[in-house]
Amino acid sequence: MTDPGRDVSSPSGGRQPPEAPAPPGADAPRSEAAKDRFPSHGRLIGADYGNVRIGLAVCDANRRIASPLDTYTRRSTDQDAAFFRKLAAAESAVGFVVGLPLMTRSGDEGTQAKECRAFGSWLGQVTGLPVIYHDERYTTSYAEDALWGAGLSHKKRRTRRDRVAAQLILQAFLDAGGAVGPSSSELGS
Repeated sequence: MTDPGRDVSSPSGGRQPPEAPAPPGADAPRSEAAKDRFPSHGRLIGADYGNVRIGLAVCDANRRIASPLDTYTRRSTDQDAAFFRKLAAAESAVGFVVGLPLMTRSGDEGTQAKECRAFGSWLGQVTGLPVIYHDERYTTSYAEDALWGAGLSHKKRRTRRDRVAAQLILQAFLDAGGAVGPSSSELGS
């Protein structure tokens, strides 16, 4: 998701990726119902939802490290459902973490957040796996900055940006304690 407050006058948006970012939304309210049904161990798939592309990342079963996985280009409802069922099985996933685009300053949910929640609900239905949401503010900007800093061309940055954003969302979720610690920033369901 694009950061609406981003300065687009410079290639990196004038912002440097934080050296050790605090997990976005670390003080967000938790949903006890979601916490109770979200597994505390096992591989998770992170998703940076978009209308055209969905960035994907995966973590290890011990939930220490998130890695970029793929960028999926949406096709049709049936093809998308088949893709996500196959992906979840291939990665032995026990749940999904979907980035939730909150308003930059207020933290309120807008139209894009509602679309992400609808996608998350659909994803849970088609895969049978629990879905949890995590604040994704600035992740696309940070991903773009990191890829720019790595010296990648515009074309290479574009093809990798969504999956790196998904990695940042998933890693922030893991760093916040995942679904097991009181500092987790799960944003309800």
